[in-house]
Amino acid sequence: MENLKIIELINQAPWREAVTYRDSWPHEYVRSDADHQRELFELVCARFRAGEGVDGWFFSLGNTYLFLGGYKYWFMTHWDVIDLNDGQNYILNRAPLYRDRRDFVIQDGDTGKANDYPVKPAISDSSGGLQIPSILSDR
Repeated sequence: MENLKIIELINQAPWREAVTYRDSWPHEYVRSDADHQRELFELVCARFRAGEGVDGWFFSLGNTYLFLGGYKYWFMTHWDVIDLNDGQNYILNRAPLYRDRRDFVIQDGDTGKANDYPVKPAISDSSGGLQIPSILSDR
């Protein structure tokens, strides 16, 4: 039942285009207080607390992503420090899934276009984690 509720809230949310990465990494966002999305934010945070988040990278920034339907979702503030009672306006982002490694690691050379993979894509290490090419670890 909770799964149906979160999908309903996602479908009703007033998603808007994020202009910052419009030409390089298009995505949408919604705000917690200004858009009256407290219940949606609570359910997404609950999913992260339940261990449903997946660690990934946006260039050199680590983040946790939630995959629902054809989208991945992430907060601008790490989910474990969000306090919906503190009066702040938190941001929840979403982007359509690529259904390739860019859903987990976005790195130099990626543009969001289907055929624009970087020269040295990220690879998995022996523990199942990701090894980021040295071009990123030098930052």
